[in-house]
Amino acid sequence: MLGTITIVGGGLAGLVAAIECAEAGARVTLHEAHSTLGGRGRATARPYIAHEGAHVFYADGPHWTWLAERGLTEPLGRPSIRDAARVGFVRHGRLRHLPPANFVRMMLLGRGKKAPVDQDFFSWAAGMYGEDTARVAANAISVVTLDADTGRLSAAFVWDLLRRVFAPKPPAVRWVIGGWQAVIDRLAARAAEVGVRIEKSSRVTELPNRPTIVATELSSTRALLGDDSLRWESGNCVMLDLAVREGPHDRFICWDLDGGGFHESYSMQDPTVAPRGETLFQIDMPIRREESRRAAISRVEAFADLAVPGWRERVTWQRTGAAKGRTGALDLPGHTWRDRPAIDRGDGVFLAGDMVAAPGMRGEISINSAILAAKGAVRALSGTGRTGL
Repeated sequence: MLGTITIVGGGLAGLVAAIECAEAGARVTLHEAHSTLGGRGRATARPYIAHEGAHVFYADGPHWTWLAERGLTEPLGRPSIRDAARVGFVRHGRLRHLPPANFVRMMLLGRGKKAPVDQDFFSWAAGMYGEDTARVAANAISVVTLDADTGRLSAAFVWDLLRRVFAPKPPAVRWVIGGWQAVIDRLAARAAEVGVRIEKSSRVTELPNRPTIVATELSSTRALLGDDSLRWESGNCVMLDLAVREGPHDRFICWDLDGGGFHESYSMQDPTVAPRGETLFQIDMPIRREESRRAAISRVEAFADLAVPGWRERVTWQRTGAAKGRTGALDLPGHTWRDRPAIDRGDGVFLAGDMVAAPGMRGEISINSAILAAKGAVRALSGTGRTGL
């Protein structure tokens, strides 16, 4: 067996990195500052299992392959045909059943186009499809960016996300029964199975012996490493988790094409996350520049009035939250994922998380960077040199 690799952080990235290292033959010690594992993958306790953010997976990348190969994704849920048809689009303050025709044309006719890295998305899309279409497209993909001005981001970055989510093809979305929390629990069990030593309530304030993988939020990583350059653009949004008594007009998924909001059910595809006879939703709304959190909450509640009509009289449970700089990496014009903070920091230190130099979106970046960081740490441990990440 190889020597010991230390991992700081017991969220999605830390657990994946720990398993990858242990499977390669290293001894692994993982330190988690909290009393529970999971990071932003944690969920609330039953009877309402709600997450801090995204609660779906896309099965079209290496992150999914890694999880599926280890049996960490099953069982899967899916909405009924009736519920799956409950899709809505808010435009000019009204709820519609179909997206704007100009947006559909953009995604059908433009799916083979390549967008520039150096230009912002709004300018590029407006020049090709018109300002209204560009604005609708930017707000539609705010479900991923959680940014109120997605149009300011790199055209290549935004266009790749749009084609992945909206281009016509077999859907890659997967709903894991029990949500991200179920996957976190399976990751923890797999880590224990392969011999990872997990130290909970163990806050690390100084870098331990190398090699070390730091799998914390970028702000915490910056403080631990004393490296002020560890910064990247991220989103800012409010979230409303809402449980209501079932209603015939509640939407399964709904896009707010006016303000960038997004509404999705947790429970229509996974009844285990809410009591019988109730439906659980999460509704997100990006916070505009200079907008107060209270104003953003008012907008997300107005969006809920359309997607879950009469919810105020039917609500059984709710909570609100906010996430600033904690919603995954966003690339400004002139930048790609390769320009984000490097995984290999030298001297046996590696980074993993959703805002470092790995492909994917949000949690996918965490998984992909964790695998790369683990491979680098194992190579450093075995003395084969730098990874070239």
